[in-house]
Formats: sequence, structure tokens, C-alpha cells
Amino acid sequence: MTSPGRAPAQGSALDSQLPIRGVQHSFDDLGTPLRDITFCIVDLETTGNPPGEGGITEIGAVKVRAGAVIGEFQTLVHPSEPIPPFIAVLTGISDLMVASSPRIESVLPAFLEFAHGCVMVAHNAPFDMGFLKHETQVHGYDWPDFAVVDTALLARRVITPDEAPNCKLGTLAKLFRTTTTPNHRALSDARATVDVLHGLFERVGSLGVQTLEDLQTFSSRVAPAVRKKRHLAESLPHAPGVYLFTDDRGEVLYVGKSKDLRTRVRSYFTASETRNRIGEMVGIATGVRGIECGTPLEAAVRELRLIAEHKPRYNRKSKFPERQHWLKVTVEPFPRLSLVKQIRDDDAGYLGPFSSRKTAERAMAALHEAFPIRQCTARMSKRPSLSPCVLAEMGRCVAPCDGRISADSYGEFVTGLRSALTVDPTPVVDALDRRIDVLSADERFEDAAVHRDRLSAFVRSSARMQRMASVTGCAEICAARRTDDDGGWELHVIRRGRLAAAGFSPRGTDPRRHLEMLRASAETVLPGIGPVATASPEEIELILRWLELPGVRLVEMDGTWTCPVSGAGRHLTRLDNARSDLHQHPTERRRHLRPLGPARVG
Repeated sequence: MTSPGRAPAQGSALDSQLPIRGVQHSFDDLGTPLRDITFCIVDLETTGNPPGEGGITEIGAVKVRAGAVIGEFQTLVHPSEPIPPFIAVLTGISDLMVASSPRIESVLPAFLEFAHGCVMVAHNAPFDMGFLKHETQVHGYDWPDFAVVDTALLARRVITPDEAPNCKLGTLAKLFRTTTTPNHRALSDARATVDVLHGLFERVGSLGVQTLEDLQTFSSRVAPAVRKKRHLAESLPHAPGVYLFTDDRGEVLYVGKSKDLRTRVRSYFTASETRNRIGEMVGIATGVRGIECGTPLEAAVRELRLIAEHKPRYNRKSKFPERQHWLKVTVEPFPRLSLVKQIRDDDAGYLGPFSSRKTAERAMAALHEAFPIRQCTARMSKRPSLSPCVLAEMGRCVAPCDGRISADSYGEFVTGLRSALTVDPTPVVDALDRRIDVLSADERFEDAAVHRDRLSAFVRSSARMQRMASVTGCAEICAARRTDDDGGWELHVIRRGRLAAAGFSPRGTDPRRHLEMLRASAETVLPGIGPVATASPEEIELILRWLELPGVRLVEMDGTWTCPVSGAGRHLTRLDNARSDLHQHPTERRRHLRPLGPARVG
């Protein structure tokens, strides 16, 4: 396993038992420290109506950094409407006072320049920010994407009812003994809010809030028990990898992956995590372990393997890769299709794996539509003498049971069936297309959709198996891809469809030397039976998607990576188009359900 910027280490790159790594305990690396932030504390006085109906009468703002005041801003504003008497009494601002004051469109440029680069702070921030955003939009100014801290919301998270009956600015000013008493004038209230903000910082600082990210998380609606666990992410690096949530017994509860381990894990302790199931998991978790990976592909593969190994109760996908279904052409005098759960070295033909039994049964029905082989499960000798079933009477089975067809003639159907499974599915596609044409002509669109689903299940599984078999048939593939951010190289060694080693070659180093080191230390992978003998289908598909990315270069290859020209992949586009057509209005379906013709193959 390697990390970005380092040469690949010796040893198996994907051994799930490698030691867990996590470093960097400095608060500075957790986010933007509060001491380094310039805050602009703002307060508005208005005519009392909401934005769009009322106007601003005064703006006051104080700019502070590291606890020190570095600037102030104050101006009266002509609101373009009369100030109601009760507002004039409350604020002391009258129509006469603002008669010669500038209008808001003249004030905004100066205020936005004053607040540039700051984190905005206000008491009941939605009110103040709502007015400012509305006015900038109305008058054609661009509203900067300010980060906003609401002292009222923050106070509700830390102030208890025993300390203060409410979180109004005047109440908090008394609690924190501010040097300025709020009096419903913008600058005075902003100055009082500065002292309230610093008093709240003292409270939350003792709870581990040291950065702007911590402050925003603390202000959100997160249960205190969950918020207290955010320290679990402190030991994780800002690097791609896999993380494992564990309980007090060490049991793995959840496995995930990310391009940035620390940032991703920290998100579980914020309001951005809304999944009830994951919220329950975070409440139980007592630890988080991280495995740093050299490349995103390695992280994705590790995640799959760890989920399959630990089967965490809060993961839903990829927990049971061993639960597979296959269609098998049996080995007996008169072969038939059988649904099995594993592949044997018995020279039988197989199709799969299917993720569910239902999908496998759909594919089987599609094959039976094209090949009239027997569907009964009775054992037959080379010269059977059994009574024919109803399928034989319907002409859907060639009925070897009563001896009406020889073993050699029956074998021709089986040979075609085997070829359709692995090489050319055209006979199945043609048979189902004819059936769909007949049904759509009779306006039996629901039945046509059933047959389309059967065809889709067969073609997709066949195309998937052919793609997987193409890469698992290669003893080794060494590939590289240049990264976009730093110009280094992602390096992967793939053996028989399994990721055997992964690493990263930094910019300015020789990637071939790193690749040779990876090859020397990569996992030995022996051939197996079937296309998924060495890795799970999900892992093979991850590898295939990476190999097919733009910019991937094949450096070394032992084997032939190819798919048949007449294979199932060429029918996938037709199926996608036909599936969308089935959801159109019934009067339009008949025209679009007709076969689209063979796709071009390059």
C-alpha cells in the first residue's frame, strides 16, 4: 500500500490486515482556526417590514480579528418610505434624521468593500442577511458567498435556561457583561454582538470548537452526543482511503471510502448527515479506523473486500458477494438449463453471475423462448420413454422424453444455446424481438414489456460475463494513468481480474521504476474456475471501469484483453432505447418497439 507522494512500499498492496495508519494531530490541519479569521459583525435597523416591503434605515458593522477591533462601519440610510412611529420610538431614528442620508444602492458598494473577505456575523442572521441579499439583488450587485455565523443560534446551543430566560441580544449582553449596551441602534448593537460572540467562543472553545468548520457544525442541529464524537476524525489523514466505524467491542459497524478520509468522516458528525440508519450507527460508534490508500481505485477495492470480510450491519451493499446465481447447461444425455449457486469444473456452460434469483429466472425464460430444449427436471437415459409434457403439446419443447428427437439432433440445440451464452446472443435477441413485435401489434404492451425485461436480463448478464471473462483471462495487466491535480501517475497491477497491487508515482520520478517495485511485491493470483473465481464481480467491474477511463495506458500485458465482435455488448444500446420507448404513450409504443437493427461494431 502506498500513499500519495511516496514510492510504493514492499509487500502485498491490498492485504486487508496491513497496519492502520493515521497521523497529524494538529488543530491547524482540521480547518480554518478562529484566531485567523476576520469577522464582520453587522446589525441593521429597518422600517419593520420584511425584505421587499420594508427598507433599511441604518447599517452598523464592526470588523474584528483575533479578538481585536480593526474597523467600524456606520451610516444612516434613506429607506424610500416613511418610518412608522413605533419604529421611530424604538430606534430613535426619524424621517427627519434620514432625509439627507444616502439610499441603499449608494451604501452597498462601500459596505461590501468593508466586509470583503470576512465571515459575516449577526444576531438572528437570517433577518439581516435577508435584507442585504435582497437589496444587492434588486440593485444589480453580486452578493459574495459569505460564510455566516448566527450568534442567536449559537447561543441556543450553549446557553441553558438557568442562565438566561431567552437568547435575545439584550439578555445575552447582560449575561456576558458587554461593554456596550444594545439600544436598537445599528453600531451599538453590533458592538454588543462582538462581546457576545467572544463570550460564546469561550464557551464552545472548552468543548473543542477551534475552527470555523467546528463552529458551523456546532451551530447546526446535531445531537450533543454525536457532536462530541467529532474528535474521532482527528487522527485521520487528508488522503484517499477506507474508514471503518467500530463499537466498544471492536466490531465493525460500517465501512466506507473517500478521497479525503478526514473530511468525509467529519461530515458524519454534522447536520449534513440525514440518514436515520447512519445516525443510529454514529450513536453506537466509539472509534474510527482509517486505511490510507495510494489511489482511489485501491480505496474502492479495499472497501468491497472489507465489507465482504466484516459484513457490517449498517452497510447495505456488497455484503454477501458469495450469494450468486448462475444458469448452467447441465451435462447429461439431454441437457437442460438449471439454476445453480456456484460453478464447477464439469465442462458445463454457464451464464452469470446474477445478483438475484428473479433476474436469473428472467434470463432463463428468454433462452427458453429461443431454444426449445426441455424444461423438466426428470432424469433421462440416452433412450428415454417418458410421457410428453404440456410444453411438448404446445410446440415449445422438442420432447426428447418420448424419443421423438435423437440425442444428436437435440445436441444441435444445446450447441446453439452454449454459443448464445458466451459468444453470440443473436438467436435469443431475434426470437424475443419477433415475440415483442407480435405482442405490440396486438397492443399487448404489458406482455411486450415482460419479454423486453427477459431479453434485457439475458443480454446484460451475457455482456457482463464477457467483459469480466476478458480481463480475468489475462494473467497480468499493468496500467497507469496520470492524475489531473499534481501530474503524478496512478499505477495498478491486475492479475486475473484481481487488483494485486496499487501505488502512486509522484511527478518528477520514474513511474516505470515504481511499477516494477509494485510487480515484485504484488499478490500472487492463481487461475480459477469461471470469470469471477479470483475476485468479486463488483471488484472486477471497478477495475474494468478504471481501465476504460480516458488516459489509461497499458504498460504491460500477459494475455489477450478482448470481447467477441458479435458479443452481447453490441445490443445494449438497443435495449436502452427500447426500455425508454416502453414508457411512452401507448399510441407511440407500437412504432418504437420494432427492432432497431444491429448496432455498428468498431
